[in-house]
Amino acid sequence: MVYGYARVSTKGQAKDGNSLEAQEKCLKEAGAVKIYKDVFTGSKADRPEFDKLMHDLVEGDMLIVTKLDRFARSMLQGSELVAKLIRDGITVHILNIGIMDNKPASKLIRNIFFAFAEFERDMIIERTQEGKRIAKQRAGYKEGRPKKYRKQQIEHALQLLENHSYRQVEELTGISKSTLIRAKRKKYEKTIDK
Repeated sequence: MVYGYARVSTKGQAKDGNSLEAQEKCLKEAGAVKIYKDVFTGSKADRPEFDKLMHDLVEGDMLIVTKLDRFARSMLQGSELVAKLIRDGITVHILNIGIMDNKPASKLIRNIFFAFAEFERDMIIERTQEGKRIAKQRAGYKEGRPKKYRKQQIEHALQLLENHSYRQVEELTGISKSTLIRAKRKKYEKTIDK
C-alpha cells in the first residue's frame, strides 16, 4: 500500500505550497492511495492521524511526504523515525529529496535537512518573541485579539435582551448569541462581587 501524510500548522497555512490541498495534490500525483492529514504544530507530539498511519504501516508499504519537516521538526526525532521505518521494511519517499534508505549518503542528507528545518523553526519562534517584546513597550499595548465591539454596543445589546430574544438582538446588532451570553454572565458576576 502507498500511504501519504500531510500536515499543516494552522488551517489557513498556504505558504510555499504547504497547504493541505497542495500537499494532498502532490501526494496523489506521486502515487499515494490513502492520505492521512493533521492540522497541528510540528512541536506538538500528539498527532492523531499520524499515529493512525504509523499503526497501519506494514512491511512492504511506502510512505510519501512532500517535505521532511511535514512529519518531524527535530533532527533527532526525524532521523530516528525515518531509520525506524526503513528498518521495518517501509520505503520512505520524501518528494523534495527522494527515496530514503540507510546508506551513509542518505543518512547525511536527511540529517542536514532536519537540521535546517529545526533551525528555521527556532528562528521563527525567536522572531515572534522579539516582536512581542517590542509590542509590549508601546503605550496602550494589550495582549490578545482586539475587542470586536465597544462597551456601549454590548451594553445596548444587553438592554435590548430585556424585551427581545437572543436571535432578534443578534439580527439587530450583529452581536452573536455566545458573545451576548458571555457579556451577560460577566455583568452578573460584577454585580455579585459588589
